[in-house]
Amino acid sequence: MTDTAALVASLLERVQVLEDKAAIQEVLSAYGPAVDAGDADAVGELWAEDAVYDIDIRVMEGRDAITEMVRTRPHQDYINEGCGHLLDPVHIRVDGDTAVATCHSLLLRRNLDADSFRVWRVTANRFELARIDGSWKIKRRTARLLDGSDAARELLARASR
Repeated sequence: MTDTAALVASLLERVQVLEDKAAIQEVLSAYGPAVDAGDADAVGELWAEDAVYDIDIRVMEGRDAITEMVRTRPHQDYINEGCGHLLDPVHIRVDGDTAVATCHSLLLRRNLDADSFRVWRVTANRFELARIDGSWKIKRRTARLLDGSDAARELLARASR
């Protein structure tokens, strides 16, 4: 292979990784607005059919269960009282057609008796994604409350591995 061909191949690989990271960022950053709007179908579109959402208080299996979570009474109460699901900048590692993204998330809830919000939950998150039919989808989200437990710290420590 010539130096020019090697350079072009290297650039193509690097551009693909950048495009993949941007696409994954779009998927993950769409979650908060969709879930806070109560748009269950938009939330569902972010996930693979066989996805798993493992949050320390429950496990949802399959896109339909995750979509339905948005329609539940507790979630609708959060929306109606005022809430915001926020992700901090995401650390993304791409490996071909799979990727892992690690970040913190905050759930803010409105104080009903004051014009203010409180941080209700701070969570460590690991998203496992796959390119499915040309689009990135969440295959698994593992979320652990940052309560001093080993599980949350270990999840965050895996970001660089």
